[in-house]
Formats: sequence, C-alpha cells, structure tokens
Amino acid sequence: MVRELREQDAIRSEPVAAAFATVPRHVFAPGEPLEAAYAAHGTPMAKRGPDGRSLSVMSAAHLQAVMLEQAGIEPGMRVLEVGSGGYNAALIQEITGSGGKVTTVDIDPDITARARACLNAAGYDQVEVVHADAEAGVPAGAPYDRIIITAGAWDIPPVWIAQLAPDAGRLVVPLRMRGLTRSIAFDRDGGGLISRDYCLARFVPVQGDGAYDERKVMLRDGIALETDDRALRPDAEALAAALHAPRLERWSGAAWDLPDELELFLTLNLAHTARLYASQDVIDQGIVGPGARMGATVLIDGGSLAYRTRRENEATGGFESGVIAHGPHAGTLAGQYVDLLRRWARDHRRRGAATFRYLPHDTAPDPLPQGAVIKRHGVVTVSWH
Repeated sequence: MVRELREQDAIRSEPVAAAFATVPRHVFAPGEPLEAAYAAHGTPMAKRGPDGRSLSVMSAAHLQAVMLEQAGIEPGMRVLEVGSGGYNAALIQEITGSGGKVTTVDIDPDITARARACLNAAGYDQVEVVHADAEAGVPAGAPYDRIIITAGAWDIPPVWIAQLAPDAGRLVVPLRMRGLTRSIAFDRDGGGLISRDYCLARFVPVQGDGAYDERKVMLRDGIALETDDRALRPDAEALAAALHAPRLERWSGAAWDLPDELELFLTLNLAHTARLYASQDVIDQGIVGPGARMGATVLIDGGSLAYRTRRENEATGGFESGVIAHGPHAGTLAGQYVDLLRRWARDHRRRGAATFRYLPHDTAPDPLPQGAVIKRHGVVTVSWH
C-alpha cells in the first residue's frame, strides 16, 4: 500500500510514509479481508443508516495521505480531527510523536466507541476521542496547530477558525461549493482563511448543526438536477420539454483535459448552475450526453439549459470540449459556456490555478466579487491565475 501511494504521489514525505508503514490499517477495518483493508482506494464501511445510505466510512488511504500531506503536520503539534474512524487519528499521532496531542471528535456515539476500541487495540490509547457535534469544535484542547475535517463540509463554522493557532494554524477541509467538493488546505489570514493547496475529494456529508441538504429536482425518470443555490428555482416541466426538443451543439476549439480543474472553473464562473445527472439508459437513448452519468455542470435560464460535452479531435490533442444546449435561449447559453471554455484554455489550463479565500460575513467585501459563494457563516471568494 505504501509503495502504491508513493507511486501515485499521494505520499510525498518521509513522516507520512513512516506513519502509513507503522499503523496497522486492518485493525481499524475489522471483518474486512486484508486486500480490501489495504487497498489504496478502498473505503471500508463503518456505518449505514436505516435507508442504506453511508453515514461513516474509513476514508481511502490515498485521500488520507493527500490530506496529511496538505496538513504538513510536525512533531509536537496539537491536532484536532473531525470525523472519528480511528485510523487517521493514529496516523496523525505517529507524525506528531509523543510530544504531540491528537483529539478526534464525532457526532455519532457508535463511531466514537468503535474508534476508541480500535485505537486501543492498535496501541494508540493516548489519542483523545470526543463524542460531540464538531460544529462547536473541541474548545478544551484549543488552540490547535492543525484541524483536519474528514467529512464533507458545506460551510466553515466560526469556531474552527477561532480554535486555530493564531499565527501558523492550518485547516484542511473538504469544502462543498455549488455541488463540487475540494479538499482545501487553508492558512489563517487575518480574520479569515487563504488557501495554499486544494485537490479533488469526496466524503460523506457532515451531520448535526452543520448539515446542509442540496435540493434534487426530477425532470423525468432518470434525469435530475441537484443544487444548493436557494435562489435557483428550476422549472422542471419546461426543462424536461426542452430536453426533448432539438439540441444545439457548439464547439470551442479547446482541448478537453484536466476535467476536474475545468469543472471547478466552470462551476464557479457560470451563473445559475446546478449538477445534471442522468441514468445510463437515458444516456443510451441519446436524450442527454454521457457526461451527465457522473454529474455535469449545467447552466440554466428559465426553460433552457446548457452543459459540457466532448468529441474526438486530434488537433486539440485527442478531444475537444463543446456544449450541448436546449430550449428557447439555447444559443445565448451555449455562447456563454463556450466563451468560458475558451477562457480556461487560454488563461488557466493547469492544476492549482485557483486561490480560495474564506471570509466571515462581517469581514466580507461589499459588493462581493463575481463568482463569490455565499455560505451560512461566511463567503468563499476565488481568484484565478
């Protein structure tokens, strides 16, 4: 597992490699075959809800390694982990050493009991396990040099910032923005936060007071929109009718590559967006493009919509990005979308082009910059380089 994580550039430092080589991962995945417990991208299940939905999983070793590298933990640090599987806390304890202090908190008593038992069995009884809603942090152990969130967070509670060490505190959080999640390493920046790194991530959502449900709008069987934009009110009937009308295709002449970076750029720069999802049988019927199988950023205006697609084109390095649009404003939406595809290719076509700032509402600029994402406690602004 460690060799594979090194080869995939998830592990980049010796302290993180040593921690993964030391902590027995299978002890934290009781009942799992060794091959599953040590799979670099495996996510052993810890708990499901009555409806079968995942409530807690052991995060993939690959993602844990990436986030630990983002955190830059050093010996002797005080670290708070939100989301208690046990294994990640043991890794952190290995890195901080005997002079460090690791606290892990979870809202679910079943998960904290399981984490405590597994930590004890693996010899990490010095890790403190707390049963609480992490929306309030764990003030007893603050300030923390590092806070690592291992659940999908829609917002950043003020106490997470307040409980960071004032000078060099760092928060690593999988932050949800308009239907996309990125693990962002934030450093303190005055009363707010500024990013130093981000990467693709996927987590089960935060529970408790920090939970935030995205709305799902069914357009027809097998086609749905998801959005967290309260101002967006999709007209399901009109959009469903538009999908059955002739489509308009526009091509950008720009390469289709780095799709996760491009999707982030589009999502944060297009107005009135949602995520378009479609089942495979609907895609096979040609009603929507294949990109909707895993979710595509869709631009909406009344009864019209537009989303990204691709086609083979050797002149652009293999594939060319384009747009499929439907409805009475298809031409206008397609034009806006294609303009952004070309701007990305011309100005920002690389990894790490975004810098995120998180500002509490009382420190946010007025007016807000274009593309700002308004949250419950603050605002996320993004600049592109």
